[in-house]
Amino acid sequence: MTELVARARLTTPSRTSLGALLLIERNVMVYRRTWMIIFSGVFEPLFYLFFFVYPLQKFIGDVTFEGEAIEYAAFVAPALLAASAMNGAFYESTNVFWKLRFAKTYESILATPVRPQDVALGETAWAVVRAMLYSAAYLAVIIALGLVESPWAILALPATFVIGFAFAGAGIAAITFMRTWKDFDLIQLIMLPMFMFSATFYPISVYPEVLEWIVRCLPLYHGIELIRALTTGAVGWFQLVNIAYLGAMGLLGLWISSRRIDRLLLK
Repeated sequence: MTELVARARLTTPSRTSLGALLLIERNVMVYRRTWMIIFSGVFEPLFYLFFFVYPLQKFIGDVTFEGEAIEYAAFVAPALLAASAMNGAFYESTNVFWKLRFAKTYESILATPVRPQDVALGETAWAVVRAMLYSAAYLAVIIALGLVESPWAILALPATFVIGFAFAGAGIAAITFMRTWKDFDLIQLIMLPMFMFSATFYPISVYPEVLEWIVRCLPLYHGIELIRALTTGAVGWFQLVNIAYLGAMGLLGLWISSRRIDRLLLK
């Protein structure tokens, strides 16, 4: 980006909300002909539910959660909902790497009054939209299957917004530090174990005490605890901690990504 364009952009009055909305509109237009890419993500949690959880339920039976016995599928289903929101947001945010490093999409966008803050906010918001599309479809399925046991579940979809925001913000921030496609291996090295061991498929009480506290620090654990509490009715004060943790994670990621995008495009 030339110095003249950079100065013009920096002296333009801030219209972050408008700039972010324009970026969301661009993403909608791009995906309107490739909507199957988004729709395909709905099936992943369903595969786990029908081909893993339900067969195991015959052998496991009920699981104790917050002092109450619930069927295994009802225990795992909300965890898969949280994981679906995480995957939808995080993997959509990885598209930023292509736009930033190879397609040079943002260089042309930032030649307009749209600013790096707008790009970070717009891409984060779009990733959250994708996460909620995944979540809404999956939530409808588990409701139809009778795996939701509490009226508190009406707040499950807004809760997926918080989860999506956390992982979208963190994902875009992480992407700005990546240099090659090989760096995605490091992301998988973090995401897959976090999915498997964040009390997704079994209660956290099965861990030794030291590992239990490590798991409690994982962001997906907080998302799972939030959704699971809402769908089972075991809502308590700790859900405020879940929301605060995820919200802070998203805000920190958004702050980092806006500054990193600015630095990368103006260097």
